[in-house]
Amino acid sequence: MATHIDMKQPILDKNDRLAEENRALFAEKHVFVLNILASPGSGKTSTILATIEALRDEFNIAVIEGDIASSVDSEKIKAQGIAAVQINTGGACHLESDMIKRAVDVLDLDELDLILLENVGNLVCPTDFDLGENAKVMILSVPEGDDKPLKYPGVFQVSQAVVLNKIDTMPVFNFDQDAFCDHVKQLNPNAPIFPLSATTGQGVEAWAEWLAERVRAVQ
Repeated sequence: MATHIDMKQPILDKNDRLAEENRALFAEKHVFVLNILASPGSGKTSTILATIEALRDEFNIAVIEGDIASSVDSEKIKAQGIAAVQINTGGACHLESDMIKRAVDVLDLDELDLILLENVGNLVCPTDFDLGENAKVMILSVPEGDDKPLKYPGVFQVSQAVVLNKIDTMPVFNFDQDAFCDHVKQLNPNAPIFPLSATTGQGVEAWAEWLAERVRAVQ
């Protein structure tokens, strides 16, 4: 008789315990933490930069960048005068709560209002891992196609909001925005959808105000 050993649950249990410690620390310091999930090339970093530009006059912001390798994205953030911590997972397809715990040790939480976590580009693995964040947000770009909610329902179900990026490319791609929104609403009726272009600035204001309301609520 074969014995089944569930290796995933002990990993998740440990992760969740550390996530609760992170959450308690963020609450104590009145810092709002946003976990950003998306595919590679969806425009995570450009959306983060646009968000920073929209909110930096009101909030003190830091970024934690998760990548399998390199520090390209964190250097872009630092160039804008924003504190950034780079996490290289060395092959892991998602961030975990112990990585976040170590990353925030180098940040002055007493001086921060908002931390943006750029998770590793992946629509599957990061959905299972609580980092102690206040909210998860999913970014999808127009070139990826309107069928992604059907193929990757989990990430849309766990997200408190959905950003549809690169809407300036809509004329070039066969993207059915109405169908996309219908798919998302079926999976997650309460998640607002923010169509925007991080590079042109179109639609960024509405997205930034949604986030700002939540940051103010924890201060």
